Amino acid sequence: MQKVLITDPIAQKGIELLQSEEGIEVYNEPEIPFEELLEIVGDFDAVITRSRTPVTKELLERAKKLKVIGRAGVGVDNVDIDEASRKGILVINTPGANTIGATELTLMHMLTVVRNGHRAHDSILEGRWDRKKFMGTELYGKTLGIIGLGNIGSQVAIRAKAFGMKVMAYDPYIPREKAEKLGVVLVDKLEDMLTELDMLTIHAPLTHETKGMIDGKEFDLMKEGVYIINCARGGIINDEALIENLESGKIKGVGLDVFSKEPPPQEFVERISKFPNVSLSPHIGANTYESQENVAVIVAQQVIKALKGQTVEYVVNAPFPDLSILSLIKPHIDLAEKMGRFLVQWSEEGIREVHIEVRGEIAEHFHPISAAVLKGILEETVEFPVNVINATYVAKDRGIKVEELSSEDTPDFKNFIKVVVKANGTERVVAGTVLERHMLRLIQIDKYRVDIEPEGILLVFENKDVPGVIGKIGSILGEQGVNIAGFRLGREKKGGIALGVLNLDEEVPSEALEKLRGIPELLFVKQVVL
Repeated sequence: MQKVLITDPIAQKGIELLQSEEGIEVYNEPEIPFEELLEIVGDFDAVITRSRTPVTKELLERAKKLKVIGRAGVGVDNVDIDEASRKGILVINTPGANTIGATELTLMHMLTVVRNGHRAHDSILEGRWDRKKFMGTELYGKTLGIIGLGNIGSQVAIRAKAFGMKVMAYDPYIPREKAEKLGVVLVDKLEDMLTELDMLTIHAPLTHETKGMIDGKEFDLMKEGVYIINCARGGIINDEALIENLESGKIKGVGLDVFSKEPPPQEFVERISKFPNVSLSPHIGANTYESQENVAVIVAQQVIKALKGQTVEYVVNAPFPDLSILSLIKPHIDLAEKMGRFLVQWSEEGIREVHIEVRGEIAEHFHPISAAVLKGILEETVEFPVNVINATYVAKDRGIKVEELSSEDTPDFKNFIKVVVKANGTERVVAGTVLERHMLRLIQIDKYRVDIEPEGILLVFENKDVPGVIGKIGSILGEQGVNIAGFRLGREKKGGIALGVLNLDEEVPSEALEKLRGIPELLFVKQVVL
């Protein structure tokens, strides 16, 4: 008999599903104090929690029988993922359980701001009957632009089309076939959509790629009287640019369920609430009875599968129960993941093809290394956790073609990983190795030979190989207080084109990046955060 302990409240349907499963004994203790939990956790094979219970290293040290941690929800901030992985404990969550709840909240904000629902409500409460004041706009016939055509974005598109809207979408990681099936116009460049839309809604994760992606220049491309909806993640829209365009009247209405800081600072609330057509909610996309029931059912199903040794779809971490294998290949998995993360930021467009080579002694461990590359690529582009268990599946689902090659033969290094990605006709290359069993190195970027530690913040640039370039870059970074921790250069020949990489202690502000792009000798510059 395997024991499952529920330490936070979940919907009754999930509890009943667990109780009906043969061979599983359920203990429902949704208010258990942490100190008491420490005393009894050693008897359990699985723990199901929400955000209340901290699954700490101390708790995991005592959980001698624990095989799986089920997080009823998406976030796993309260779980020590590294410690769980080291102990071979699966950590699972429930992405997608709140899809309909978040979709319908988006529609609520859309309808509220186009028909002035919140303002009309307030006027009635204040004893006024201002019918003429609340002239609204219809969704019918308008163009909706969606950033992120994943689970929620797709459901919003379906409902928007039911309203008679024309729907466009920007998502470089979604197959064109999926958009065509939804009747959505998928654009290759964000700016092509921004000039056409009457309303913008966002359904993308917050990553280095999406952070601040809607800023002043993006608003400049939009029509007068545009509506903005964000029920995804705060920080994707620049707050100052949003306020400025509300002040100018370019934005006619805003609906927000998420904020750059949560709860939002009172100063921001006061600034944005002075505009009449703003609809705000406190990150309640998942706050429906149905969503909470879905969360409970999905986490129960996943825990049952895990305890039975079946395939689990929503694994947050990489399970390595054999710690000797972990110690052998972990540096290469770390390297592979960083290479993937580097490439997704280095590439200009969404990656459509990935070619992975693993050579040398590590060739026998090709599959987890290949999955780690995909994990690094995908975790910057999807709204749910990706790991070496589900990375290949997610890549296939996203229409990414993956080619794999492994061989014990390697020309220059004992072990060698090379990844080539293709995106809309362009090709990017990165190769790496692990020196002395623990020193991670990138040894090739595109056609250049390099020797780079893939860590922290990298400023990567192509430049004409002439004197004074590094001095100009250093001066601009110095003005912004950005310290250079290291510098590497790769070039084909003297006086030709060179590739430079700076290791930095701080991220480069956007205005400094613009100044760097203005240096005549620089052909290309990109900041990569690893």
